Amino acid sequence: MKIDLKSMTFIELEDMIISLGEKKFRAAQIYPNIFKGIKSIEEINNIPKALKEKLSNLVYISKCEIYQKLESKIDDTKKYLLELEDKNVVEAVLMKYKHGYSICISSQVGCKMGCSFCASTIDGLVRNITASEMISQIITVQTDIGDRISNVVIMGSGEPLDNYENLIKFLEVVHQPLGLNIGYRHITVSTCGIVPKIYELAALDIPVNLAISLHETDSDKRLLIMPVEKAYNMESVIKAAKYYADTTKRRVTFEFAVIKDINDTRESAIKLAKLLRGIMCHVNIIPVNPVKETGYKRPDEDSLRLFQKVLTEENINATIRREMGKDINGACGQLRRSVAE
Repeated sequence: MKIDLKSMTFIELEDMIISLGEKKFRAAQIYPNIFKGIKSIEEINNIPKALKEKLSNLVYISKCEIYQKLESKIDDTKKYLLELEDKNVVEAVLMKYKHGYSICISSQVGCKMGCSFCASTIDGLVRNITASEMISQIITVQTDIGDRISNVVIMGSGEPLDNYENLIKFLEVVHQPLGLNIGYRHITVSTCGIVPKIYELAALDIPVNLAISLHETDSDKRLLIMPVEKAYNMESVIKAAKYYADTTKRRVTFEFAVIKDINDTRESAIKLAKLLRGIMCHVNIIPVNPVKETGYKRPDEDSLRLFQKVLTEENINATIRREMGKDINGACGQLRRSVAE
């Protein structure tokens, strides 16, 4: 089978070039082209035709097309519905900050985790997304805006640690200096708490940021909104998070979706602070976003501020997440694999 060029590291391409009897400097000519939005080997203009012919027998460049793009009227957020080669679609969200562009990409077509507040899981899991398809999401959006994307959050549709091998390959490729050249410290991997993979990720000793969706302070209550609790309970998740922070020296972010009349109380905030004490961490307080199928309600502003105040008083760093792209269903928990409405 042919290899997608967007799934190769520079060393892998260099080895291939040498195996073809070519000088290895050709790899340095080819590699940057791959990440500039070209759609075929023929578009690589700085190598001989004979080499193009050799490569065409071994590799290809996968396509990822913009099916639909929505632009927020309240901020600079853009939501992209991206069509993969097999006609499956995934969503990616581009956010503009003072420090540059950040993109939230998907790691699976759909999701099987079953979190009750999240639109991504409603239609179930279709398949894993390959490393090259994750790369393609960035390239396609970057080409569309004509500017560099400097930060990546793997927090769209899917559970990244349930697609571990493709995730690790993606991290290898996205970091390549002659490619997208995005530093590990500018990449955040989000998980609902696949405990064994958190330990494996820590063992790789690459300084990517880890975000863990917690969303409850009681194991039985967490199970009602996050079925993953049955396989990996909250205690084991928090233990793994502490291990990750201690091992990588990177602060772990805990995502906490605050839901009106469910977990928006002072008592919930106090319990959360006790759970996280001793961990190098930060809490992202997320007012739950509307998803028509869930019926969950957004908490009022006073409840959110009180939640943050309690955590801060307990010496837990906490912020209320700035909501971006809410009017185009591009905010946290609103991404799905269907055509955008």
